Amino acid sequence: MYNILICDDDRDIVSALDIYLTSEGYHTIPAYDGAQALKAVAENDVHLILMDVMMPNLDGIRATAKLREACNVPIILLTAKSEDADKVLGLNIGADDYVTKPFNPMEVMARVKSQLRRYTLLGGKEGPAGGDDGLLKNGGIAMDDAAKTVTVDGEAVSLTPLEFNILRLLLQHPGQVFSTAQIYEQVWNDPAYGSENTVAVHIRHIREKIEIDPANPRYIKVVWGLGYKMEKV
Repeated sequence: MYNILICDDDRDIVSALDIYLTSEGYHTIPAYDGAQALKAVAENDVHLILMDVMMPNLDGIRATAKLREACNVPIILLTAKSEDADKVLGLNIGADDYVTKPFNPMEVMARVKSQLRRYTLLGGKEGPAGGDDGLLKNGGIAMDDAAKTVTVDGEAVSLTPLEFNILRLLLQHPGQVFSTAQIYEQVWNDPAYGSENTVAVHIRHIREKIEIDPANPRYIKVVWGLGYKMEKV
């Protein structure tokens, strides 16, 4: 059974999400501010977090940033703001997805299932281009798809599930250019409507973790007007 942390200062929202999630067979853990969320994650085996942005004591943005220092469980932000800048901010601090309030409960359930599937399976059943042993290498990057680990020049790199899947896609096809829509559709498994900012933010996060100089990347190159590719090294 998956344990899902619901963190929102609006107790009615927590209760409503609890009803929907438990009806789908999930176990829920309530929290009403960011500090309670951090405590809950420390004390429980949490598989996914639904995190409100605007909360007292410790807001969702700062709580997500702190959580990302220690764990890679999927985090879906719940926000009353619909502007692109707010969505990008959430992705910038480590969230995997977002839902804008007021939300459709069925949309939340679909995103929860998608993130859990991505977190546990990390991308499906197709074999990696690096061989049957599940190892992908390019220059100093080494990915063990079976163990779900990545090292760069021998140093372990901590990636979120989405970052792992994007990097794996590019490593599987070195030299091939993928548009932002192609990356979104293959990694998120959803239609790519207005996905450019979302993909760009995750690519920037990956670069910050694998590149010596993210501003002048060695591995993930942008092909202007077309998309991104993994440069063969």
